[in-house]
Amino acid sequence: MTAHPLLVPALQIAREAAASLLHGFRTRPESSEKGRNDLVTEFDLASETLLRERLGQLTPDIPILAEEEGGELGPELSWCCDPLDGTMNFVHGHPFFCVSVGLLNAGVPELGIVVAPALALEYAGGAGSPTTRNGEACSVSQISSVKESLLATGFPADRSVAPSNNLATFEYMLKRCHGVRRCGSAALDLCLVSDGTYDAYWERKLAAWDVAGGIALVEAAGGKVSHRSGGPLDISQGHILASNGLVHEEMVQLLEQSLESDSPSSS
Repeated sequence: MTAHPLLVPALQIAREAAASLLHGFRTRPESSEKGRNDLVTEFDLASETLLRERLGQLTPDIPILAEEEGGELGPELSWCCDPLDGTMNFVHGHPFFCVSVGLLNAGVPELGIVVAPALALEYAGGAGSPTTRNGEACSVSQISSVKESLLATGFPADRSVAPSNNLATFEYMLKRCHGVRRCGSAALDLCLVSDGTYDAYWERKLAAWDVAGGIALVEAAGGKVSHRSGGPLDISQGHILASNGLVHEEMVQLLEQSLESDSPSSS
């Protein structure tokens, strides 16, 4: 199986961006709010500058969409990057943060790279390349029922004011599985589905840069990704379900049932 020609150079670029983040880790960096509970630091900005410069040099004809400075996805190949996924964790000294780089082809993730420097973890794969965790091939779990599953989720930044805040669904699912983890980085949650740590992950109101890299990794590891309702995923919509594939349909059913006690507008 031939590796994607952009995988190795893009991984090196992600490593460089991740190394830049470590200079600010556990220094209590100053931050500002882009929105309610949505922070940005000088390290987010520096990481994105590095990603844009280095990816631009590597592939000058491929457009870049990233969290801080935006951009547009092209009709064919596009880079989709989160320079610091888990900024709230980073600001508070929590190690669950990462750099996420995804390569989209006509809006569909085909290559994913996630580097979490404080955890010493690197994930890479997609488009004919198996997902690797620190260079070793990994795959999704073989758990076949939700009641035996460890799940993950997250909550939107506007959770204190928005009715579709995932809290009721969280409670509903927590009663029906081994446990639900919430660690604050969508990209890493998807990575942990890809390596079999989590059996499924769902979340709402995510941006394309949150999930582009992780989706490619889950699929390359043998998992399944869809809209949380089970239909095709549009990464611009932000409502995602990723799993090992074996529990996917059961997850869809349970998430739909949970909406009876949650906001219909969140589906």
